[in-house]
Amino acid sequence: MTATRAASSKTGNRRPTMKMVAQRAGVSVATVSFVLSGRPSGRIAASESTAARVRTAAEELGYRPNQAARAIRTGRSGLVLLSLTQLSDPWSQSISEAVNAAAAGLHLQPLILADGDWGEVLDGQPVDAAFIDGAEEEDLPRIQGLVGRGLKLIVFSDTLEPEGFDVIRSAQRPGCELAIEHLVARHTRIGCLAYSDITRKGWKREDAYIDGLARAGIEQRPGDLQRYTRDQAGAYEAAERMLDRDNPPTAIFASSDFAAINVVNAANRLGISIPDELEVIGVGNTAEAALMHPALSSVGPADLFSKVAQLIIDVALDDHPRRPSRWDFPWQLYLRQTS
Repeated sequence: MTATRAASSKTGNRRPTMKMVAQRAGVSVATVSFVLSGRPSGRIAASESTAARVRTAAEELGYRPNQAARAIRTGRSGLVLLSLTQLSDPWSQSISEAVNAAAAGLHLQPLILADGDWGEVLDGQPVDAAFIDGAEEEDLPRIQGLVGRGLKLIVFSDTLEPEGFDVIRSAQRPGCELAIEHLVARHTRIGCLAYSDITRKGWKREDAYIDGLARAGIEQRPGDLQRYTRDQAGAYEAAERMLDRDNPPTAIFASSDFAAINVVNAANRLGISIPDELEVIGVGNTAEAALMHPALSSVGPADLFSKVAQLIIDVALDDHPRRPSRWDFPWQLYLRQTS
């Protein structure tokens, strides 16, 4: 019999309460509330040993906080919305994992929306804060409408400014240009794997490739720019089209780490040696890029995921009026085993 079942049998299958946790741990209800909320209240405090005793008692009793009651009592939902453009992308996974880690023990549950309508969700779902990935100028009226209703937003955008909401600014153009400068100094046959949305307004990552080749006087050959759809099969097929032909590129700039990983996989299947026969650089500097084998070279900001995650949690838990800010994360080139 598990500890939770044993505890339930001793309590007559009643739902465990905070008072029961306090009695089992030998502390006050206020101390239990402090430990399990992860947030200070008045003068209540707890040592590490007391906190461990409370958490053990809660686990043994199978105690779960009543989220509905907490929402009524505190005005909090206990939810943080993460609106991510593509959940299978290592970038989105890194954000999600970092927020999950930062929220551990704080009674905050990330609610993940993958490539959906964040405005529609926020119209009907109360959250303590929301992170919106990739907002553009045309999204500003909807964002301002949500802010006007009191919602706390953290927006990832290269163009928006903090007008009632926090902005994560991580200017990608200089970083992508660093990658291209590195490749054109070493190669004359360079390919690019770019996302298929050619209707997107403004500067796109493949523009760094097109402009960089032009500045270096390198001809862009037919087939050297391949577009992929936002799924594993689409990215892999685009990489295969790039490589499985006569005289393929000796270097590839992929517009995301997700695409670059598929280039490496396609090269391995085709027997192309990396980096001896093919150099690959991705975009994002994700954890998966650094941990894969061979480790993927990439451009991106340093420590972005953990710092953004902590900002999201801080905004969600902050009860005091605060002035939203712009948070800048400059990009760097990280050369690893694929270049």
